[in-house]
Amino acid sequence: MSSTSHLPPLKQRITASSLSGGLSQPAGWQSLLSFTILFLAWLAGFSSRLFAVIRFESIIHEFDPWFNYRSTHHLTTNGFYEFLNWFDERAWYPLGRIVGGTVYPGLMVTAGLIHYVLNLLHVTVHIRDVCVFLAPVFSGLTSISTFLLTRELWNQGAGLLAACFIAIVPGYISRSVAGSFDNEGIAIFALQFTYYLWVKSVKTGSVFWAIGCCLSYFYMVSAWGGYVFIINLIPLHVFVLLLMQRFSRRVYIAYSTFYIIGLVLSMQIPFVGFQPIRTSEHMAAAGVFVLLQVYAFLQYLKDRLTRQEFQTLFFLGVSLAAGVVFLSVIYLTYTGEQREELSAGRRGDYAKIHIPIIASVSEHQPTTWVSFFFDLHILVCTFPAGLWFCIKNINDERVFVALYAISAVYFAGVMVRLMLTLTPVVCMLSAVAFSSVFEHYLGDDLKRQSPPAEDSSDEDDRKNSIVTMLMLMLLMMFAVHCTWVTSNAYSSPSVVLASYNHDGSRNILDDFREAYYWLRQNTDEHARVMSWWDYGYQIAGMANRTTLVDNNTWNNSHIALVGKAMSSNETAAYEIMRSLDVDYVLIIFGGVIGYSGDDINKFLWMVRIAEGEHPRDIRESDYFTPQGEFRVDKAGSPTLLNCLMYKMSYYRFGEMQVRFRSALDFRTPPGFDRTRNAEIGNKDIRLKHLEEAFTSEHWLVRIYKVKKLDNRDRLEHRLRSTDAARQKYTSKKVG
Repeated sequence: MSSTSHLPPLKQRITASSLSGGLSQPAGWQSLLSFTILFLAWLAGFSSRLFAVIRFESIIHEFDPWFNYRSTHHLTTNGFYEFLNWFDERAWYPLGRIVGGTVYPGLMVTAGLIHYVLNLLHVTVHIRDVCVFLAPVFSGLTSISTFLLTRELWNQGAGLLAACFIAIVPGYISRSVAGSFDNEGIAIFALQFTYYLWVKSVKTGSVFWAIGCCLSYFYMVSAWGGYVFIINLIPLHVFVLLLMQRFSRRVYIAYSTFYIIGLVLSMQIPFVGFQPIRTSEHMAAAGVFVLLQVYAFLQYLKDRLTRQEFQTLFFLGVSLAAGVVFLSVIYLTYTGEQREELSAGRRGDYAKIHIPIIASVSEHQPTTWVSFFFDLHILVCTFPAGLWFCIKNINDERVFVALYAISAVYFAGVMVRLMLTLTPVVCMLSAVAFSSVFEHYLGDDLKRQSPPAEDSSDEDDRKNSIVTMLMLMLLMMFAVHCTWVTSNAYSSPSVVLASYNHDGSRNILDDFREAYYWLRQNTDEHARVMSWWDYGYQIAGMANRTTLVDNNTWNNSHIALVGKAMSSNETAAYEIMRSLDVDYVLIIFGGVIGYSGDDINKFLWMVRIAEGEHPRDIRESDYFTPQGEFRVDKAGSPTLLNCLMYKMSYYRFGEMQVRFRSALDFRTPPGFDRTRNAEIGNKDIRLKHLEEAFTSEHWLVRIYKVKKLDNRDRLEHRLRSTDAARQKYTSKKVG
């Protein structure tokens, strides 16, 4: 018997309709369509990030991800508290590194938690595979958070377009391909979700949404240093709302809750600590919080005092506040506690120009116009239209997205790495533009109140068709461009290279892993390897050997000492290496295969960094010809041709005939450097204190063993050290 047979006929019809005909209603179909589009966007974003895995294998890319993977492996093996207290003896020898207090742990904890849950469900998976596929999975979450944020700012159609855009746009894929296990892979999701919850809390004035925003902000703080962008943009939004006289109880509740709880939560991250109340990057948030309290208090008094009483009280309050600020500035200046921090806003630009180790990183260079088009394609042209639509129909949340766009454009122009923060808002505003155009030209028929004349209708239909076809062609070109860029530019792991023959066949150059495997198998477990800082994380992660410097770059003087060793002659470099207990030296050399990212091309940065700490011993001008050229041939500087880096790179290379398309190339002389298109100037290189230990198949990685002192050399070395110490002591005593 049916469960509804006892109901009256009308109720039976209503119940049956609600159970079987839910999707017959427009709202039901819209929800199903939205869910399907979001799922397809997630799937497209995930799939488009797998080119590297398909072409090569499941492997960690680049440099920083190897440290993140090594840290995550340590966390899953030894537990969270052991990770927080981990002192890494294999890094920065002989200094070491306290890992727990010098990293943002969100990435490691996220991967470790997923690994734990999968194993709890009896899904056996290695932590490496979790790390490899973490960023593609989070790209789907980023699409959803972007959909939610754009829907709050405009409408659901724009939100679905924004989700599709950010799923495949190269500006985001560049940091979230499979194997790119870096902080940005999860941070952009946290960024967008925090902004969504902030907009939601401003629109509703609900403490619930504000606390959710705080929790998302806490996750962002744990994941990436880019959280500073949030803690400055949200206060800027509140400040501009006050200037526009858009103060409301909703804004007061949202920001007061966000600042207080968010401040407390952010200070729980060991690497952040007390920075939110000490550094200048966080002072704007504190200032806006105080301003908001004062403004709210004045509004309260204004409603309860006469005009004359309010003006008097306001004058006294402003005078008192000005005096407190003046005395505070004098105190901080006198004590010097904030002297360095007050200039922190300009330190980034200054460091990028004047500190070589920062200027040497390609990510810190200004963004070119080509990069904007390469990473964003047609969205570069359409997002200003979306910004105009938002400004034209302004409200509280659209003020936020306008500030988001303007500030992100500025920062992306200053540093190419910050293209990542611009990409989400470009996708959102471009979606608003496309959505508005589609609504205008495709929605005319629905908006007509009376049937128009036949000629007018035909003309409108043609116009609508043309515009629609043009928009669809732009979207198709965007999808093709995104697929091509992702496949060719952002899906090649730095540890595995590929070359193509004239017939189109592909050769895999696996020299890096070959060399690291050799180190792991053929050297002592406690061997210390000196290399340039670029390769420190990979040596520690893949070879499991102790390094002197790595990609953390926290100690400039230690890096400068390694740069000095590379830039000095072999005898002087040997003294430095002995003082650092170096057992092996690893360099990258691309002269055989034409690899442009080798150490000779990076060498001038080593010289500049060394000169900054040791100006008496190293001078950049000594490595140039009298005409100011950097040359490796016979016309090169004698200082360059006899330095340790040159000798290690070109040792035995003068006897080598390079190959071209798998055959010896006799059009060039022996010792011809294909990277620099020159015949080397010093072919008769002999090493006294080093011996070649390993050279990879394509000469890409070369490893040298540091010779031990024999008895006579050891005695002479001890006597020289004793004499130097005696002279130093005597001069200090006389002084």
